[in-house]
Amino acid sequence: MSNDTQNIIRHWREAVPNDRLAHLIRDASRAFHRALQVRLARHGVPFGHWTFLRILWESDGLTQKELSERAGVMEPTTFTAMKAMEALGYIERKQLPTNKKNMYVYLSDKGRALKQLLVPLAEETNNVSIEGIEPEHIKMTRTVLLAMIENLARDELLQEKAAPARRKAAARGEPPEKTEKVKITEKKMPGNR
Repeated sequence: MSNDTQNIIRHWREAVPNDRLAHLIRDASRAFHRALQVRLARHGVPFGHWTFLRILWESDGLTQKELSERAGVMEPTTFTAMKAMEALGYIERKQLPTNKKNMYVYLSDKGRALKQLLVPLAEETNNVSIEGIEPEHIKMTRTVLLAMIENLARDELLQEKAAPARRKAAARGEPPEKTEKVKITEKKMPGNR
């Protein structure tokens, strides 16, 4: 077990067991990434390449911009990764004769073949993470996490809608707390009464 992992466990069990849920989710995500990263590294595949490979296995032939959006990264990051992946023989980048503006990314045979090798590593990581956890708890965790994602997506839309009002208030010299607050209605979760 790495020092980082030991520190995270100590943090949650001893130091601040009631810290914010967002921190716990972030730490769980980091632990997932590290566990998968170790497995991928045995095959010489960086975690960043894994992200793009997963997307291309589902939707081959995307533009670099579409890949950036789906991966949630900036276009320069995608460009750098695509150059490296092309050098490794995982992908080919092509411009279509009808569209010279966009660069399209296609998996090579080698990139497609990696799916058979790498997907089981991700499945193994998931299985390790849920060892000893009851199936109903896993199902509830999925339900709660999906509800949290939906809540935050709804909040993001509401915040974006409220942004023009905040900008107008700022232009009038009003402090932020005087702008209209956006309220989110409570959504009933399974098991809540």
